[in-house]
Amino acid sequence: MLSHESRRLWTWPLALGVLSASGLLSALVSDDWGDVWSWVALGVPVLLIAWHSWRPRRAR
Repeated sequence: MLSHESRRLWTWPLALGVLSASGLLSALVSDDWGDVWSWVALGVPVLLIAWHSWRPRRAR
């Protein structure tokens, strides 16, 4: 079993990886709603990266 720290560390990267993979697969094999899902699924990680890179850093 994974420790609490490991689960806390890997939850978001794994979730974003699954989201990205589903978006890529959807873009390859489906039309209409699949195109919409692929835009959403591939856009969310990009928006999260942009948000985290542009927000001011807190002092530690």
